[in-house]
Amino acid sequence: MAKMNHRTKDNAVGVFLIHLFASTQCVCWMVGLQQQHSVAAFSPQRPFQNHPAAVSSNVLRTWPHSHGVRSSSDYPTKTNIFSSSESVVTRENVFDDKQKDFTMGYLNKHHGNLLANFASAFTELGTIQSKKNAFTGGSYKIEDSTIVDFDQDSITMDVTVQIRSKEPTTERVTFLLDAYPVEGKQRQFKAQPLIPLAGEYVNPVDDFMRRVCRLCHIVGRPGDTGKIIQLGIQIGGAGVGDLKENMYLNQVPHNRYVRKYFYDMAANATLDAVIQCSKGELSNRMIMTAMFPEMNPQMDSYRIGTLLELTRSVAIKLAEQNLRVRVCVQGSMGVGIFTGIPKTLSGVSTLLQRMDWQSEEGEENEGLVGNFVNFGAVGKEHVVNAHIDSDGNPVEQDDVFLLVCPQNMLGLECSIMPTLAEMVEAAGDRPIIIINPDLVDKVSAQGQQSVRGRQDRLDFAASFQTIFHFQNIYYSGTSYFPILGAVTKFGPKLQWVAHQRRDRINNDGEVYVPALASESQPDGELIMEAFN
Repeated sequence: MAKMNHRTKDNAVGVFLIHLFASTQCVCWMVGLQQQHSVAAFSPQRPFQNHPAAVSSNVLRTWPHSHGVRSSSDYPTKTNIFSSSESVVTRENVFDDKQKDFTMGYLNKHHGNLLANFASAFTELGTIQSKKNAFTGGSYKIEDSTIVDFDQDSITMDVTVQIRSKEPTTERVTFLLDAYPVEGKQRQFKAQPLIPLAGEYVNPVDDFMRRVCRLCHIVGRPGDTGKIIQLGIQIGGAGVGDLKENMYLNQVPHNRYVRKYFYDMAANATLDAVIQCSKGELSNRMIMTAMFPEMNPQMDSYRIGTLLELTRSVAIKLAEQNLRVRVCVQGSMGVGIFTGIPKTLSGVSTLLQRMDWQSEEGEENEGLVGNFVNFGAVGKEHVVNAHIDSDGNPVEQDDVFLLVCPQNMLGLECSIMPTLAEMVEAAGDRPIIIINPDLVDKVSAQGQQSVRGRQDRLDFAASFQTIFHFQNIYYSGTSYFPILGAVTKFGPKLQWVAHQRRDRINNDGEVYVPALASESQPDGELIMEAFN
């Protein structure tokens, strides 16, 4: 009897365990089902900087070379970066065979070390390397890397790996162009922000090269970015980073076609910026810098007529799109007898109104001045909104404001910042474009433009986004010649490029060669390293 009770007790315990196991499996299945539904409902996006998932999202697939060619199912679904929407689609390769072969051949031949750094920083081979070498340095080495395929979102490479006391092996790896450093490599390689999503107007070759340049900065090889930009120009990019040859900016006055070249670039960049601002893609606070020798007020080659012609070209370009433009030049500042305007702006307001706008009857821009182009000064009282005047006539509002060289001066009440801030606030969301500003504090009596409020002034100046930039690079010192190169940014959403000026053989002209590309304005030290 005791034996029977013992068996009955064992059976009861067994039944209880079976029920417990079954209920646990049911709960796990339900939780998993809920997770699947929640993941399916999540809209995939490109990861933010330092996103927790960024480390694990770089590598698409890693397998030995002997495994053969991947099928289309090996690729994840991709995000179309050529449309403004975040819809999930699969895009075809935008490079033709010649472009693809040339790109792979060039990178494999001239940038093998760079590709090896890519394999170490962005693939799981880098994670393995960091673990293997944690205790015995050099036991796991990435000897060589070769690109075997790429598309608009990823690069596939054959990587030769040398493990101590073993024969070299070849691994095929694929990583995203929007990659972050993998686990184990985050201290060695500093992450960089993602490149903004490209619109339909962006050349796919330029977009690919720009994202490769980001990877170059992550692995600490910014000097290679200039060659990447040159590669994009050579295989059919839109010419981002390409400057006109034989401009001879050392010769003053400049040739007319050189001036027109800069006028057209600045006007086109401004129009693009205004369009993007109207779509909410860009801030309405914009800055344009054109500092070739005739536009640099610190040089004896400064020509006020060039500044006026540039302003006129930009204003006409905007007015041709039925935008009402107000061109503003700051007025007198100061106290009492110590009032005046900066000498670089002396007479500019009068000259702007007297110059030939071709707006008289029968001329090309008939009726332009007074209807679509008007003049004013810096200040909230010069912001015109739609209203009815005293005679009962409707007055249209200003659409865009061009501010010519706003700058601070020495003396009491000589900071342009308060007046400029009031005008920006009065303009609301309408574009305000400042041309060649000088918003640096000039310390004056009674503590003005000194420590008090400096951070607010710096923050306000930094709120203006560069939409066009050209500035020559010179040797340090008092001489502005010869010209070493130039720093450029030819559009509101384009990258910064540093160019090195080089003379052709036998004095057969000059060229500006891209030497460095960056998402932010490069400093002098980085530029000189790229030049050398």
